[in-house]
Order: sequence, then structure tokens, then C-alpha cells
Amino acid sequence: MNFNVLSNRYKSERNVMYAKSGAVATSNPQAAQAGLDILRKGGNAVDAAVATAAALAVTEPTSNGIGGDAYSLVWIESEKKLYGLNSSGFAPELMTKEAYKGLKKMPRHGFGAVTVPGIPAAWAELNRKFGKLSLYECLKPAIDYAREGYIVYPNVAKLWEESFEDYSNDLKELEKLPKDRVKKDVQAELVDKELLKEWFDTFTIDGKAPQAGDVFKCEAQAKTLEEIANTGAESFYRGRIAELIDEHSRKFGGMIRKSDLEKYHPQWVEPISTNYKGYDICEIPPNGHGITVLIALNILKELELDEEKETVDNIHKMIECMKLAFADSKKYVTDPKKMTVSVGAMLNQEYAKKRSELIEEKAVFPEAGEPFCGGTVYMCTADKDGNMVSHIQSNYMNFGSGVVIPGIGIALHNRGNNFSLDENHDNIVEPFKKPYHTIIPGFIKQNGEAVGAFGVMGAFMQPQGQFQAVTNLIDFAMNPQEALDAPRWQWIDGMKIEVENDMKTGIAEGLKEKGHDVKVVSDKINMGRGQIILKNEKGGYVCGTEKRCDGHVAVY
Repeated sequence: MNFNVLSNRYKSERNVMYAKSGAVATSNPQAAQAGLDILRKGGNAVDAAVATAAALAVTEPTSNGIGGDAYSLVWIESEKKLYGLNSSGFAPELMTKEAYKGLKKMPRHGFGAVTVPGIPAAWAELNRKFGKLSLYECLKPAIDYAREGYIVYPNVAKLWEESFEDYSNDLKELEKLPKDRVKKDVQAELVDKELLKEWFDTFTIDGKAPQAGDVFKCEAQAKTLEEIANTGAESFYRGRIAELIDEHSRKFGGMIRKSDLEKYHPQWVEPISTNYKGYDICEIPPNGHGITVLIALNILKELELDEEKETVDNIHKMIECMKLAFADSKKYVTDPKKMTVSVGAMLNQEYAKKRSELIEEKAVFPEAGEPFCGGTVYMCTADKDGNMVSHIQSNYMNFGSGVVIPGIGIALHNRGNNFSLDENHDNIVEPFKKPYHTIIPGFIKQNGEAVGAFGVMGAFMQPQGQFQAVTNLIDFAMNPQEALDAPRWQWIDGMKIEVENDMKTGIAEGLKEKGHDVKVVSDKINMGRGQIILKNEKGGYVCGTEKRCDGHVAVY
């Protein structure tokens, strides 16, 4: 090999997993197995990615589903090229700021939070452009899981119970309203009772959330997946499924229409990157916030790190880098056609140097600069030919909006919640605009060669988890499993941070002395859930999967 693949720099081989011919890494063992089966049948990494993604939409409905959004980074070995797919949806034509008059922020639940879903289009487009097998073959494992049933894993069960309690509390609040008050308008912060009933009918067993070890089935979802497979997703956007979404939206005062779905197509985009210590770290460009990772890495390049990873000084510097990066991305990232600052300006190294000078011995409150110088499941796949896919998809907040379309088993996401209602903000809600988006697949290259795919799911934890994984791999020579297992921190807001309770003794107290408002957490499900597949210098792949979820790597 003519590049310094990361696998020859690991200090340890502890707990690492190798694959000779192919690998699938994701948060659910059943979904990983679906992807591996496709590889064994002669499919490539893209076919395996589509199969795994569809299976995840069924087996992990707490984090993603047919009604969500997706992004992909696809490495085609024969072309030595990395492709980016943005399959996030835009605001419906009726989604105007005026529609939310009286609200201070966008709603979390109900049709008022629903933008056009992009996941079915992503599967179809990936299959059309790069797949070897038919879309039906790729979706068949997911169809079988939906029809015949799948085992609910512990972390999925935990999130399912949270959603059940959340929606049950909404119903209790609705019961308190006067009988003549019907919440069927987009301004509702609570979902209409009749609208929410469909979620309970579709995603509960005898009126309760399924528990770990239960078998869950959804025949309506199986039929919908078959329809998507047989029509290349056309039914979802321009056929029967689109009509059902339109009908349900009109019934409850929603804004999404078949005409919005008809206008939707995923976009192939040029990945953005920055070089971090000899490695090109690649992300999807805005409207996703992968640029946050790149900004933070650019700032960190201007600073010196201790050789030992877990020191107060190292973690303090990294947190401050991330805070500054988020300050800029939260201000400027939105639909790229509406951004007032260019990607090039945000990634300018001179700008990063100026930002690094703001980092002091004590924590500071993050504020956006002026760079004019110039929610979720993750999975990755690799095949015997060297092709690799980094893919992420999401319903945003657990099941999303709480809106389920009757008879077809589709829960619609609530990505519209990320829009702003501030008229002076780049991310102000408006028709056909894509919102600031939290899901981000990552990829590493060096000297024009693929090093590997990586990602960490978890809304605003995603850039932070990626940032920590990259520095673990490159700065501290950890193998993929160690890079994911290492204790994490998370910046929450202002001076507030969280650190995991297995962080080395003294770190939390040291960070407090530097001015951080520190909370030590034992429940790690919200600290990000990642996967990594990298090229192995000896051939094949070296992989890691997340300890904070039901993660699994399927290899052959």
C-alpha cells in the first residue's frame, strides 16, 4: 500500500475484530446479519448498506424508520472516488413562518414538525446507481423481519418505553383540555388524540411497549416495504403511499401534500473535508452539521495535546474546540442555498487559527465568529472489492413526530423541529428549504485512498462523538474498538458538559476547576453510538462496534 493506513499505528490489538472479505457494522445484530447475507449472495457494499438500512428501519424503529431522512458516503474502489448522497427532505410548500404564529419554537410532535422524508429515495437511488442486486432482494430481509417478527433488543426496548411514556403523557395532557377544544392545527405542541392513537395501534403489543426479548411484527410495514421495493420508491413519492400521506395530513391540518412528495429527489453532492495530521476527514456538506467536526479539528490542529489521552488539559482543549465549532455551525448551517457564509470560509485554516486563540486555561461561553475570510442509526459496510459505505438515517427524536400513517406502518420524522422561528436566523423555516440537520456519516482518506468509514449517532452528540473517535484513532493510536470504547464527554450548552463515569479519576474535578459545569453520567445511551470499519494494511478490514448500544459487527 502507498499510504499510511491507520491499522499499522495501533498501540494495541485489544478486542479488535478483523474481516477477510467483507463486514457490516451497526447497532442491531439482526440488521448486521441482513447486510452480511446480502454480501454472501454476491451483493456489494452498497447492496449490503441498503439491506442493513432497511432492516434497521424495521428492527430499530425507536431511532429511524421509513419516514425519516438519510445521508451516505460511498467509496467506489475501482474509481478511487468518494460520492456523497444527501437524502434529507425539505419543508412542504405550506410550511411558512406565518403558520407557526404564536409559537416561540418549532413543535416537536404532530404534522407541524414533518418535512418530506428522504429514506425511501436514498435506498432506491443507492441501488440504482451502484447496486448489483435488485432493490427487492436488498429489502427482502427487512420485509421478512416485519412480517415474521424480530427480537426487540435491550437498548431498543429502553427507548421504546421512553417513547411510550412520552406519548402517554401527551394523551394525559390532552385529556385535560376542554372537550370542545380540538388540537388539529400545525401550531399544536401536543398531538391530536386521534392522530396519536395510530402510533399506539401500530407500535405497541396489547397497549404496551414491547420489552427486551419480545417478538414484534408489523404486517403493514412489510407490505409497504414490498411496495417501495417493487416501485423503486415511486409509490412513496408519486403513487399510492404519497396519496395516503396527503390524505392523513389534510385530515389533521398538516402541511405536507402529495405535490411536495412529487417534487422530491435525493441529491448527489461533493463531500467536504479537512486534512487532520495527514488524514482527510470527509463529511457531507450542509445542510448537515458534519462541518462541525471539521471546524473543531481545524482548531485543534493549532493546539498541542499531551501524549496521554485522558488528561484534564487535553479534554478541556477538545471541549473548547467543539464549543467554538458548534457556535458557528448552529448560526450558519442550513440549506446551502440559504447560507450567508460559505463552506470554504468556515473551513479556512486562518480562521481556525484565530478561533484557537480564544481558547484559554478557563472555559469560556461559546459565541459564533465571522468566518468571511476567504437525531438515529449509523452503519457501515465493506466488500471484497474494497468498496465501502458510511450511511446514517434517522427519525430524529425516537419515533419522530408521533404521526403514523394508518395501514402502512410508517412513522413520520420530526426533522422540521430543527428549523428556527427567528426571522434573522439563517435557518428560519420557509417552504422548500432544508433544515439544519444532525445526522452525519464520516469517512477517512489518505493520499487518494480509502482508509475507512466511521460514524457516531446521537443528534448533537454526533459531531462530538466523531471528533473524539477521530482523535482517538489518529492522535492516540487506538484501534477501532478502543476508539469507540474510550470514555466520552459531551458539551450540552453554555458551560455545561457531561462526562462518563468511567473517565479516569480526577478528570471531572479538574474540568470543574477550569470553569466547566460538570455532570458525571452513568447512563451512557445518550453519549453516542458508533461504528468503524477501516482498511487493514494486511488485507481485509479491521472493525469496531459500539458498547453503548446493541452493536454488532458481522464479518466473513
